[in-house]
Amino acid sequence: MASVLVASNRGPVSYVPREDGSGALDARRGGGGLVSGLSAALAGQPEALWVCAALSDGDREAVRTGVSEPGVRMLAVDPAVYDGAYNGIANSVLWFLHHHLYDIPVAPVFDAEFRRRWEAYRTYNRAFAEALAAEAAEGAEVLVQDYHLALVPGQLRELRPDLRIAHFTHTPWASPEYLRMLPEDIREELLWGMLGADELGFHTWAWASTFIRGAHIDSATGTADGSWPSDDPWRGVRHRKAGQPGRGTRVRVYPLGVDGDELRALAHRPEVDDRLAALRAEVGDRKTIVRVDRTELSKNVVRGLLAYRELLRERPEWRGRVVHLASAYPSRQDLEVYRDYTAAVARLAEEINAELGTEDWQPVLLSVKDDFARSLAAYRMADVALINPVRDGMNLVAKEIPVVSEAGCALVLSTGAGAYEELREDALTVNPYDVSETARALHEALTKGPSERADRTKRLAAKATALPPRQWFLDQLEALREPR
Repeated sequence: MASVLVASNRGPVSYVPREDGSGALDARRGGGGLVSGLSAALAGQPEALWVCAALSDGDREAVRTGVSEPGVRMLAVDPAVYDGAYNGIANSVLWFLHHHLYDIPVAPVFDAEFRRRWEAYRTYNRAFAEALAAEAAEGAEVLVQDYHLALVPGQLRELRPDLRIAHFTHTPWASPEYLRMLPEDIREELLWGMLGADELGFHTWAWASTFIRGAHIDSATGTADGSWPSDDPWRGVRHRKAGQPGRGTRVRVYPLGVDGDELRALAHRPEVDDRLAALRAEVGDRKTIVRVDRTELSKNVVRGLLAYRELLRERPEWRGRVVHLASAYPSRQDLEVYRDYTAAVARLAEEINAELGTEDWQPVLLSVKDDFARSLAAYRMADVALINPVRDGMNLVAKEIPVVSEAGCALVLSTGAGAYEELREDALTVNPYDVSETARALHEALTKGPSERADRTKRLAAKATALPPRQWFLDQLEALREPR
């Protein structure tokens, strides 16, 4: 039985068939700082277990044939259930709610099809809750990750009241006004799912306080109160269900950072050096504005390109002297709205190059491939980093670029990024909807002298590495173990 358990949609490993046609499977470790940090933290915990979903055909085959990695349990959820939960609810409803992305005149629509998808989401969460209940030792600590599994704490609490349960949301949390768009019974189920946890974590107090404000429930099923006296240091939600004793869910903030040493080591691998040489040959001695994003609606890539175009139109002195290195790799292409957005990004980049480019200067160098080596190379040569999401849980790119930038970079950062709370003093901050303000900020960033850029970058990097993934996880685990 496991004493420490992590639950997440995507796990630390995936399986692919060997190319030799033998039918055997090879395990591939997941990438990214969070997976690396959690893996390192769990390695130091006795009897730890990571519960995740089997996402690919190779993963499902591994579950069917009993192939597994130590400390990992994959759940082979029915593909139709997974699609309804992941695409139908997590990415098409909860993501849109938390990031305030709905086109209100036409969406959302909560109809019979939505109810069927919600049932899939409930079933998907139940599979995790049952697996965790079966694997957890008496009094074990369980740390559930993200909006895909928002119902798990409440479901698990009913199955195993002895467990200590935490949930961390890596996105923003919907404002009370957006949350009220949900049908009342669904909203209550979502909130009671979250309130099954002893501890709830968010990246910033902006998102934590938004959850608390929206967590007031008053119905036949129970009550929760998100208010507390101003002199009470306890921050959270006290709640009870009808016929049950009251209890509390503490809400805390853990601003996830990056592992500076690991990131710098990755950024100086030979393949990154090769990409860097190629980019420098294309860019020449021009200044660079760098952004690295998925073509995800909240990342605001289109307005970033519009701001760059306005910079070149209104400040012609920058024509031929700057290049926008934009990595915008496709995201969630199963959804039509994301396919359309990806196409809009590519189309606008082409329009800027056609209007303003010359025979020896291409204003935008757009990459639509998920090429981590190229992204790291761009980080290293960034003079300006453009991070302008409309709403973002944290945005680790805003922290990664200052850590890797070689000559120092000026950070243009929107107020909608979670990283804004930590980095705003040393960034040029902008309203993510204000294209003209963003264009002016880009101009100011490009004119910063080397000394000021270096000083700002040093301070940004120190803040960015203050809470690397491993320590971020261990701090939550320590909080979960505090006496009640």
